[in-house]
Amino acid sequence: MAPPNEVANSAIDYAHTNNMKRFFKLSSGKLSLNGVNVLSDVPQNVTFSSFSSICDTSDAPLPLFQQVQSRSYKGGFLGFSKEEPADRLMNSLGKFTDRSFVSIFRFKTWWSTMSVGSSGSHLQMETQWVLLDVPELRSYVLILPLIEGKFRSALHPGADGHVMLCAESGSTQVKASSFTAIAYVHVCENPYNLMKEAYSAVRIHLNTFRLLEEKAVPSLVDKFGWCTWDAFYLTVDPVGVWHGVKDFAEGGVQPRFLIIDDGWQSISTDGENPFDDAKNLVLGGTQMTARLYRFEECDKFRSYKGGTMLGPNAPSFDPKRPKMLIAKAIEVEQAEKAHYKAIQSEVEDSSDFKSKIKDLKQQLHEMYGSEQAGNASCMNCSCNKKSQDIGMKAFTNDLRTRFKGLDDVYVWHALCGAWGGVRPGVSHLNTKVTPVALSPGLDGTMTDLAVQKIMEGGIGLVHPDQAIDFYDSMHSYLEKVGITGVKVDVIHTLEYVCEEYGGRVELAKAYYNGLSKSLERNFKGTGLIASMQQCNDFFFLGTQQISVGRVGDDFWFQDPNGDPMGVYWLQGVHMIHCAYNSMWIGQIIQPDWDMFQSDHLCAKFHAGSRAICGGPVYVSDSVGSHDFDLIKKLVFSDGTIPKCQHFALPTRDCLFKNPLFDGQTILKIWNINKFGGVIGAFNCQGAGWDPKEQRIKGYSQCYKPMLGIVHVTDIEWDQKKEASEMGNAEEYAVYLNQAEEILLVTPKSDAIHMTIQPSSFEIFSFVPIKKFGADKKFAPIGLINMFNSGGTLQEVEYGDIEDEIRVKIKVKGAGKFLAYSSGRPKKSSLDGVEVGFEWCSADGKLIIDLPWVEECGISYVCFTF
Repeated sequence: MAPPNEVANSAIDYAHTNNMKRFFKLSSGKLSLNGVNVLSDVPQNVTFSSFSSICDTSDAPLPLFQQVQSRSYKGGFLGFSKEEPADRLMNSLGKFTDRSFVSIFRFKTWWSTMSVGSSGSHLQMETQWVLLDVPELRSYVLILPLIEGKFRSALHPGADGHVMLCAESGSTQVKASSFTAIAYVHVCENPYNLMKEAYSAVRIHLNTFRLLEEKAVPSLVDKFGWCTWDAFYLTVDPVGVWHGVKDFAEGGVQPRFLIIDDGWQSISTDGENPFDDAKNLVLGGTQMTARLYRFEECDKFRSYKGGTMLGPNAPSFDPKRPKMLIAKAIEVEQAEKAHYKAIQSEVEDSSDFKSKIKDLKQQLHEMYGSEQAGNASCMNCSCNKKSQDIGMKAFTNDLRTRFKGLDDVYVWHALCGAWGGVRPGVSHLNTKVTPVALSPGLDGTMTDLAVQKIMEGGIGLVHPDQAIDFYDSMHSYLEKVGITGVKVDVIHTLEYVCEEYGGRVELAKAYYNGLSKSLERNFKGTGLIASMQQCNDFFFLGTQQISVGRVGDDFWFQDPNGDPMGVYWLQGVHMIHCAYNSMWIGQIIQPDWDMFQSDHLCAKFHAGSRAICGGPVYVSDSVGSHDFDLIKKLVFSDGTIPKCQHFALPTRDCLFKNPLFDGQTILKIWNINKFGGVIGAFNCQGAGWDPKEQRIKGYSQCYKPMLGIVHVTDIEWDQKKEASEMGNAEEYAVYLNQAEEILLVTPKSDAIHMTIQPSSFEIFSFVPIKKFGADKKFAPIGLINMFNSGGTLQEVEYGDIEDEIRVKIKVKGAGKFLAYSSGRPKKSSLDGVEVGFEWCSADGKLIIDLPWVEECGISYVCFTF
């Protein structure tokens, strides 16, 4: 933290200097940038204030504060005033037309995605930011709605190109009529620097969150893991979890972290015994009106006896059982949907629907009952148990005893405890079932079963004054039983229940403060993955401590609305969510691209993106349903991953395009490795947001092969200081992972042309070529049996010894190591022992086979020329 006098002096110096070179000007109804109009027809009640006039102090580290101050002339704040105070105010900021933009908007309460257009009227409701292309100045402008006082804001579409800003408190008891800094505008010649600079400026201004660069991240971001959700849904139990981890270990890919998702908690439903676990829960949705009645695990986990799974007579597990239960539960769900549609259609007699639903539920009950009896007998077995310990602690102890590489065990919980919150009267906490009220801004979002269920039951809300006690009570217990972190889900529900608690900003502050303090106290300050959180309230108020979070909607293995092609097109939609959301979320927390299933029809498509996303890699495979060959293209044998050094982002030529259903654009994402850069090209065409139907749907006419180009300049080398020099190389070797080709290019070369099939991809690894001797050229590619081959390179060293040139390479992993070499080496060695190699004069491919080294996975390769 910078001393106040240093910050003040810095602010005065920078303010004086930057007064001479401000870029934005609001005059005569126009917000202009060096004479170019950004917004016209700006109402007279809108104001513009320079950054330095609003913000002159911060608790940020002094270097960050000085950086922001040095660029303060590039941005400023927008405000507006009304005659009458209100809890929700809508005001135009002006209009723009015929100007390309990319934006992020909420399509559900908790999930956001991208949208493109050319007019303020093309914006979607609940837009979190909009990035404008200003080619006249070879620049870009960001308009970023903020939080001011007790109000948060978002952008909405207006008539005739107007950009509407909505400021709302979420409570009729909290009103205002004027704002001075309810939105921020910033300009930069580089769109990636623009996002970094703008969010840094807002961090200094608001002082309510920290940037990713200021925080530590959990070690799991560099590792492989397994999440139980898609494997079991709510049927998860200790025996199934054990066999799942065992599957991976025996398949040669040891999970280093485990997430026990929803289904482990002690929840009960209204109208039933409040201290009995809710019964026969299978699919997500059936648990959403239930409430937490104790912080300890439910009976399925509570009855586990230590040592049960360690002995030779450990209970077996039938992997077909969860799938059978899930299939039957889907039948129930489909019957209920049909009944609902019949009611909407005013069908007079719905008795047949009710009868079918009753019969299906009875069948599910009978199936579930037999399984529970089987589990009870397994859990009551005392044979070969090592101790009398029971419950989650005994289970996590046994997991760590058997699976030595398992570093972390996380469990799931909702921000308010469970989906329906905490049951009143069951703990020392002051809890009240609070009715749910949706903001009018959510009217434009997609119909969501979760929202409907939460509205039906309300939320058992712990009083915000006890938020610190609430999270500490829950997390301190989990820490004691061997849990090292939590996946916190259903985050953006506070805005539903803020009427009596000072509005959404004040309620969020209290809850996020409690969550942050508990994270520091119980999970080493980093053990938390945020989910269902993609709204500016969370990022501006909840990320003081949290450093990892989801950037996409859930992985859907099929379309819940029944489109048979959804099994394909939903996967491309997921990638678009992740790539474009990372532009803003990545400034504040480490982007997490979520899990997928390795045996899915589009598993390889997902795996290609995860390989270069720059975040953790984890799957949600069902027990016994794995593609280990695919997983091993992502994961080393020790459960670590060849991770990129940045987070993946869309290339510049994709920013203002629609890679989902414009019928022509391939999604390209770039990232950086230690010794090269990488471009992933993904054909995501075939689906997208329909604003009229307010849902994501298929566009089958776009699901076809796409043509595109890739160039070395697509990689933003300067976004990683250590990589800037690689961007100035004279020549590059390019390896095409799927085509298994190697090419040579220069920055002046024509672009590489490609054709990508639907739901398919190509990964291009660009490695600077090193020239030595009279005519020798060399570039290490890495292990080509891994999707991110460049991520396997740990160190590269070039040296001259007695008229010989030696290239020493430290490589992690096993498989085929590839380098480009213009000439044949004299010899090669592996770990100091001379070995054979393959070299092809036609394309310069130099190959050597590497084994897995048990101690560390590291091999030392040397080529002598």
